[in-house]
Amino acid sequence: MLEFLKAVIFGIVEGITEWLPISSTGHMILLNELMPLKVSADFYSMFEVVIQLGAIMAVVVLFWQKIWPFQWKDKTKPVIKKDIFVMWFQILAACIPAAVVGLLFDDVLEKYLYNYVVVALALIVFGIAFILVENRNRGMRPSVTSLSQMTYKTALIIGMFQLIAAIFPGTSRSGATIVGALMIGVSRTVAAEFTFFLAIPVMFGASLLKLVKHGFAFTGQEAWILMIGMFVAFAVSLFVLKFLLNYIKKHDFKVFGWYRIVLGVLVLFYFLVVR
Repeated sequence: MLEFLKAVIFGIVEGITEWLPISSTGHMILLNELMPLKVSADFYSMFEVVIQLGAIMAVVVLFWQKIWPFQWKDKTKPVIKKDIFVMWFQILAACIPAAVVGLLFDDVLEKYLYNYVVVALALIVFGIAFILVENRNRGMRPSVTSLSQMTYKTALIIGMFQLIAAIFPGTSRSGATIVGALMIGVSRTVAAEFTFFLAIPVMFGASLLKLVKHGFAFTGQEAWILMIGMFVAFAVSLFVLKFLLNYIKKHDFKVFGWYRIVLGVLVLFYFLVVR
C-alpha cells in the first residue's frame, strides 16, 4: 500500500512538472532520493518515462479540437482541417532532430549524462536563459501570434532546442522549446501550445522505446504502480495545463527561471553536502 501511495505522489509531481518549464527529470531525481520506489532499477528507468503518457493524454483530451483534423460541420458534414494537417507536419519536422539522437544514443546519454551534476547545471543555465530572454523581449511585439502563422523554419528551430533537452536532462523539454520559441518571436501562448502538441509524438515514441527495451512482463505490483502513476499524472495535468495557459496571458516566464535556479542550487547542495 505504501508503494501505491508513492506512485500517487510521483504522478502528482509528474503532472505538475511535465508542463511547467521547471524540469520533471530534476524533480523526479529528488523525489526518488527522498522516497524511492521499491522496484528494480530497470523498472524505475522505464517508469519515470512511461508515466508521462498520462500527462500526454491530458493534452489530447483538452486540445482535441485543435489537434484532430477530421471534424464535423453542423454535425452532418465531415470537414478536413488542412491547417491542422500542416501543423502536424511541422510538429513531425520539429521531432526529427531529437528522434534521431534518441534512437541512436539513448543508452549512451542515459549512462553518462543522467546524473545530478548535469541536471542541476541544466536547471540553472536554462533558468538564467528564461530571465534573459524575457528581459530582452520586454516591450517587443511577437511576430507569431497564432499557430497558423507557424512555418517549417520556425518549427525546425524549436525542434533544435528540443534536441538540447533530449541530450541534457534537467533542461526541461517544455522549458527548452519555449525559450527557443520566445527567442525567435513566437508569443508565449503559441509557444506553450506548440510545446504541448510537440510532446505528443515525442513522449509516445520515448515511452514505446522504453517499454520495448524493458519488456512487457510486469509483476502485479509493478503494473499497479505504473497505472496509478499514469492516471494521477493525467488528472493533475488537466488542471496544470489550464493554469499555465491562463497564467501566461498576464505574466511572463521569469518566475519559472528563478525557480529553476533555486532548484538547481538545492540539487547540488543535497548531493554534495547532505547526502
